[in-house]
Amino acid sequence: MNKSETKASWTLEPIGYARTPFKETSQISKGIGAKHTREGTLELVPEMAEGLLDIEGFSHLFVIWIFDRSDTYELISSPPTDNRPHGVFATRSPRRPNPIGLTVVRLIGREGNKIRVRGVDMLDGSPILDIKPYLSSVPADELERGWIAEVESRSGRGEDRKWSDRT
Repeated sequence: MNKSETKASWTLEPIGYARTPFKETSQISKGIGAKHTREGTLELVPEMAEGLLDIEGFSHLFVIWIFDRSDTYELISSPPTDNRPHGVFATRSPRRPNPIGLTVVRLIGREGNKIRVRGVDMLDGSPILDIKPYLSSVPADELERGWIAEVESRSGRGEDRKWSDRT
């Protein structure tokens, strides 16, 4: 094992917290065709507010956050959209070895240390680790959806959907 393969440990501090209408995971839409249209606020701790300078120029943001209420992980799981098991790294399951969430949201506006967004899919109070502008250089016709495309095909959903409709 070389140095880059040795186990490392990091301490990450939240830069803020999600304020969403979701108190329980059962309230969040899941599966193929799930629409995340609910609005919420990303409330940064006051000392991070300066880092939001110029964020208003972006339409969408990546939000990196923690599944802070997930206490176990499964390397194989059966997502609600398929009756076959898949590896956790081929799913969006919250039960991950490192409980990190990634969500793309639409930026609605900013006031001080608060960002109003649409498309939240995290529980109220979820810790936010980072926010980045959403940029993609991958052409839509080159994106592949793996096993999800197969499930969509079997269910008759998704054949005519554009990638942008799925985010």
